[in-house]
Amino acid sequence: MSSPLHSSRGRTPSGRPNPIDVHVGTRMRLRRILLGLGQEQLGETLGLTFQQIQKYERGANRIGASRLFDIARALGVDIDYFYQDIGADLEAASPRHMVAATREPAWRPADTLTSRETIDLVRAYYRITDPAVRKRVHQLACVLAGAPEQADE
Repeated sequence: MSSPLHSSRGRTPSGRPNPIDVHVGTRMRLRRILLGLGQEQLGETLGLTFQQIQKYERGANRIGASRLFDIARALGVDIDYFYQDIGADLEAASPRHMVAATREPAWRPADTLTSRETIDLVRAYYRITDPAVRKRVHQLACVLAGAPEQADE
């Protein structure tokens, strides 16, 4: 029995977490934050520690099918939610492709739309109940960002 050149556990050739696992974890984190849940709260619901939730969200630990089912239920989404927005670059990083991989898959930088700061900002923005004030905040943000042409919309 010969040992494989690369791990059959879906990691990249360098041993980093598989980009698909990172994507699923990022989607998990996004949904958790949108629901206003902390890692500890989600962990308690699932019978896990917050450290395990952290590992899932970073893609450091892979999420099994039954666990993903429980996570989807706890977060109020269908399982396919976790796989939305996977492009061809991530499809190429599936474990069946990683077994024969000789080079690292393209690493995607973190999406600013899923950052904690962005989510908090959007939530605060929509808590502004007066539509006129909300519009002025939007205009101010556009001007500060150097995009005054958007401020007049």
